[in-house]
Amino acid sequence: MKHADKTRISMQCRSKINQLFAASAAAAIALAATGAHAQSPAPAVSDDVVRLGLILDMSGVYADVTGKGSATAAEMAIADFGGTVLGKKVDLLVVDHQNKADIAAAKAREWYDIQKVDAIMDVAGSAPALAVLEVAREKKKIVVFSGPGTERITNDLCSPYSVHYTYDTWSLANTTARATVEQGGKSWYFLTADYAFGHTLQASATDVVKANGGTVLGASRHPLGSSDFASYLLQAQASKAQIVGLANAGGDTVNAIKAASEFGLTKGGQKMAGLLLYINDIHAIGLDAAAGLTLTEAFYWDMNDQTRAWSQRYYDKLKKMPNMSQAGTYSSVMHYLKAVQAAGTDEPTAVMKQMKATPINDFFATNGRIREDGRMVHDMYLFEVKKPSESKRPWDYYKLVATLPGDQAFMPLSRSTCPLVKK
Repeated sequence: MKHADKTRISMQCRSKINQLFAASAAAAIALAATGAHAQSPAPAVSDDVVRLGLILDMSGVYADVTGKGSATAAEMAIADFGGTVLGKKVDLLVVDHQNKADIAAAKAREWYDIQKVDAIMDVAGSAPALAVLEVAREKKKIVVFSGPGTERITNDLCSPYSVHYTYDTWSLANTTARATVEQGGKSWYFLTADYAFGHTLQASATDVVKANGGTVLGASRHPLGSSDFASYLLQAQASKAQIVGLANAGGDTVNAIKAASEFGLTKGGQKMAGLLLYINDIHAIGLDAAAGLTLTEAFYWDMNDQTRAWSQRYYDKLKKMPNMSQAGTYSSVMHYLKAVQAAGTDEPTAVMKQMKATPINDFFATNGRIREDGRMVHDMYLFEVKKPSESKRPWDYYKLVATLPGDQAFMPLSRSTCPLVKK
């Protein structure tokens, strides 16, 4: 073979080799780029839907203070957010637990396991709430509470996946009982609902009464959904206590106050203190019987322009004003969806981290924040129920007595038994 031919073949080989190297390099660069793209963070929504659930009392003693009103508030929040988050639809499931803890727990387990619910946004009643709390803890799923009151949710039974949003027994007792004792109501007798909420509310109020120099002369416990309070009121009357504290809620509180008025208890000089009263309760009782009652709330529709604007929209749907739990449900759903958006995922740990890192500023709360124990801390308000002559229009029932900043209204972390709190 001639030298020129050998040179030409050698140059052709080098060209082929260079082409192969170039192709390999390009493939490697493309593969690296693909890998980098695969590893970059992207919105991740499980099952392509964000599913929220409400386990409520739709037909029982708490139906008026949670029920359809809380479901409507959640629907409003989802609609106001746009109906989607991270480009995925937001679904809402609602069920009636019939005030039975076992039904609530079974439904929570079904929702988390089978229907892939991402977060349960309220559970009405303390006993059902505690049952659902344990399921959420086991499943490492988010649960938020605006309806139940027991302080155990953020105390000894606290969970890294739970939030107690609107109020609790400690804040109610601390505000109402302290103010009542300071105004001269030193001796107390309790009418207490015989379940977790009533027990903890009475215990919290007792601590406050005694800490402020008062005494507790006794208590009567009644079953949930009582219609006859005669025997309990006779015992309260016989105690001669200055204050009859109502450690109950919903229809039980309404029935107790109506019965006390008919019984002449207040005309005899004793006063009623509702430790958990909703504006729905005052509406049902009427100002003639409720006037002068002091109560603690986390929200009142007629506080300012923001509360009035949102409440009017709610009123247009249900023809009644919202209460604190219903307003809290709206706020908490909105806060959850904002956290999903900011986190770029509906993964529970990431969403909860974002919820705790983000302040809450809306018509419901100003500078609200979720502590490490899951307590959403915000201002609480002491109100007095107006006399009929003081009310200017329907649902104009309260006059503001005092505002308690969140760090004073709720149990301080120094007293908490929550294992998540660093001492």
